[in-house]
Amino acid sequence: MADTVSTLPVRLDKWLWAARFFKTRRLSVDAVNSGRVEVNQHRVKPARIVQPGDFLEIRKPPFRYQLKILDLSSRRLSPALAQTLYEETEDSRAERQRVRQQMQSQPTIERRLIDGKPSKRDRRHLRKMRQGD
Repeated sequence: MADTVSTLPVRLDKWLWAARFFKTRRLSVDAVNSGRVEVNQHRVKPARIVQPGDFLEIRKPPFRYQLKILDLSSRRLSPALAQTLYEETEDSRAERQRVRQQMQSQPTIERRLIDGKPSKRDRRHLRKMRQGD
């Protein structure tokens, strides 16, 4: 584990990327700039130096993560090692599970209804779904 842990200061955007919350550094910078990431309940800039013990709230709609930083890394790690960098709160896990179940229970619209103009049959189907029949 000594290979993965950085003793140097690590920027927030780099840590979010290394912990695999975002696919690219650019996406992590955009999330921080738009206010979807808070450190210790404060809105911060992407260059903010994070430390073990900091609390993060990350909003990636429809999910919200609340976690505590345990370790630092400026390199992107494997998913298994990335999970050792932080500890998620139980409330956060339970809320994400509830939202996931709620999403699965929602009726899905067929993909062909989204692409282009709906046919007469599709409109009938949509009307039925909206009315709950």
